Amino acid sequence: MATLTINGETRTLDVPDDMPLLWALRNELGMVGTKFGCGMGLCGACTVHVDGVATRSCSAPVGSLAGKKISTIEHLGETPLGRALQKAWLDVDVMQCGYCQAGQLMTASALLAKNPNPSQAEVDSAMQGNICRCACYGRIREAIQIAAKEGATADV
Repeated sequence: MATLTINGETRTLDVPDDMPLLWALRNELGMVGTKFGCGMGLCGACTVHVDGVATRSCSAPVGSLAGKKISTIEHLGETPLGRALQKAWLDVDVMQCGYCQAGQLMTASALLAKNPNPSQAEVDSAMQGNICRCACYGRIREAIQIAAKEGATADV
């Protein structure tokens, strides 16, 4: 039995402690915005925030998350920073297939929450672990810089 705080709500799940958070979110709670990519924490498609830190949910066991605040892509648009990023994503027309974009947005929002005015090198470094098979990296960088320039408040 695990009790987690997800998007501000306390949720109790009857799952094994070693179940990856990704599967608890998708299969137990029906929160399918967080995507399965590689299953090894290498691609970034499953990124969520754990206490404000971008975290690969495919390799985060549910049992290690008690007492921590988990935020998913479903919650991102409820914050000023998330709305600014989503708007920039649409303005720049970042997406092609869109599969990786939840993870991209979650990583970008964690970056801007910590560093509201990142350099291009800092953006590249933070986003390095997020793979986009459509190679939308230039537009992703541009959207992050636009959101940063809009001065979005950092309340992830």
